[in-house]
Amino acid sequence: QLQLVESGGGLVQPGGSLRLSCAASGFTLDYYIIGWFRQAPGKEREGVSCISISGDSTNYPDSVKGRFTVSRDNAKNTVDLQMISLLPEDPADYYCYAFSPASGGFWGQGTQVTVAS
Repeated sequence: QLQLVESGGGLVQPGGSLRLSCAASGFTLDYYIIGWFRQAPGKEREGVSCISISGDSTNYPDSVKGRFTVSRDNAKNTVDLQMISLLPEDPADYYCYAFSPASGGFWGQGTQVTVAS
């Protein structure tokens, strides 16, 4: 069974940090572009990071640039999202998405991030 499983979400104070992880099972992430997305209640899902297959290229929207860092470890079959300086507007369910032109895309089930003092 092909699965993406996110972990690392939780409750953090404003200004705090969290590290999310996306692990693949049943397939290797080596040939997939990975995106992290988030969706807050009542809002559309938005992308917060993207990393190329090689890991050499990353992209972020202005809302998280300088605070979020995506990285991948193909040997461990994982992609991490390091989040620092979390803001009150960052709480959401965070999802990873693996895409390849040959295989299409896979979503994980999400992990919840809450920012509250």
